Amino acid sequence: MLARLSGWGRTAPTVARLVSPRDFEGVADIVKKSRERGVIARGLGRSYGDPAQNAGGVVLDMTSFDRIRRVDADEGLVDVEAGVSLDALMRALLPLGLWPPVLPGTRQVTVGGAIAADVHGKGHHVAGSFGDHVRSLDLLTADGSVRTLTPDGEGSALFWATVGGMGLTGVVLRATLRVVPVETSYFVVDTERVADLDELLERQSADDDRYAESVSWFDATATGPRLGRGVLTRANHARLDELPKKLRHAPLAFDAPRLFTVPDRLPSGLLNRVTGRAFSELWYRKSPTRSGRVQNITQFLHPLDVIGEWNRGYGPRGFLQYQFAVPFAAVDVVREVVGRISASGHVSALNVLKRFGPGNRAPLSFPMPGWTLCVDLPVRPGLGRLCDELDDLVLGAGGRHYLAKESRTTAEAVRRGYPRFEEWRAVRASVDPDGVFVSDMSRRLNL
Repeated sequence: MLARLSGWGRTAPTVARLVSPRDFEGVADIVKKSRERGVIARGLGRSYGDPAQNAGGVVLDMTSFDRIRRVDADEGLVDVEAGVSLDALMRALLPLGLWPPVLPGTRQVTVGGAIAADVHGKGHHVAGSFGDHVRSLDLLTADGSVRTLTPDGEGSALFWATVGGMGLTGVVLRATLRVVPVETSYFVVDTERVADLDELLERQSADDDRYAESVSWFDATATGPRLGRGVLTRANHARLDELPKKLRHAPLAFDAPRLFTVPDRLPSGLLNRVTGRAFSELWYRKSPTRSGRVQNITQFLHPLDVIGEWNRGYGPRGFLQYQFAVPFAAVDVVREVVGRISASGHVSALNVLKRFGPGNRAPLSFPMPGWTLCVDLPVRPGLGRLCDELDDLVLGAGGRHYLAKESRTTAEAVRRGYPRFEEWRAVRASVDPDGVFVSDMSRRLNL
């Protein structure tokens, strides 16, 4: 059927033929018959921009391929189809005392999407990104054949081009993932409220390696001596003996309530300087310094998942998530970006600052050793000019943008930010010389 599709930011919807194949043979048939506008796979649509859209072409809805085929608890491996959501995977693994090593900020992502974006989480400084834990994957290529790829040996170049490749090397059908044992489904959380950005950067750099998960929120509306004040939250998986007695009877329980769903009738402009400052003040005040608090998965990792379709809160014009990474030596760029956003009149309430560990072998994988910062900015006049200014700072410092989040950058910015881009492009051309796999993003950025 014809469908109007957009990313999570809701900024650039387009119309495509949305097809839901019944089996993998059906996927291959559609790919082989694709015409000039090509085809792209789509999961749960949580990329913020346009990588899972294909104006005038075909979009493959992969969510029906949602079988968990096998769990090997002894070896710490799980064999899944690409349409399995991380939410479903967690629900299946936790009763067995197992856990995916990498989870992004939402559980509503498919395994195929997590591979295509090489998603990361609050634990990248320890666990790396999603692709680091993929032991093999089955990739349907442009000629309709299926190749089983592993991180090493024959086919490894295509494996790593697929990890972070935004679906442009083929359709991931199935994957074997590494999982790790846990005693409980809870975290022991330490929270610190800090007075300004310099203190936040200093505290987050001090002893992050003691924690499996680490993230900070900062106030993007504060100015002057309070610029970038924030809340640093770090945690480790709770052991059974660390749980309060009332939780020990079901230590692997998974509590994931949905409080309400945002209606699709809200106007743009609800987040403005007044409401943004009020929210930021409330968020800062509600998070006093406290150590050893036990929180469940949703409280710590996925607080926004309790609100259905929360992106509608930005209104029909949508919002842009600006996320970048810069090397540790370029920490002054983080300070400058926060200062410019705070002074710009553009408002962001959902702000994240994290430290990345080493990257992996994927040419288009986003994480690199350094700082990553992201802000959610409602679309309004002048936003493009602000982002262009931020681009100059980020790229000038050897940084880059996250392809799963961006929706407005340029082809030149991608090439500057990803020095191995041409290496990736050569691998892609070798398996898809006619450009069968194509998306609105790939056209926009000349990928």
